[in-house]
Amino acid sequence: MSIAEELGTDADVVIYRKFPPDEATLRAIIAKLEDPATELVRRDSLFKKLGLTEADVETVDQIVDVIVNNKMIMQRPLLVTADRAIIGRPKERVRDLLP
Repeated sequence: MSIAEELGTDADVVIYRKFPPDEATLRAIIAKLEDPATELVRRDSLFKKLGLTEADVETVDQIVDVIVNNKMIMQRPLLVTADRAIIGRPKERVRDLLP
């Protein structure tokens, strides 16, 4: 059960693997993001495999480019409302965003 269901809140779930955000969508999300934009990029084995460094994901343009070209590197879950966006890790943060 998702936290949204636990809280009795309706939520649209977007499966980013099938429907990755495009550049415009990512920029809109970043504009609402309460977290530093660079946190949208996962620092995992893919980050290392792609040879990325922190210098490669410092600016919004770099972050958007990296995610558009490598959808699996986007941090998740990502929760977006009409006026706010957060990275849902740890999952308890979701409770603060949803009514």
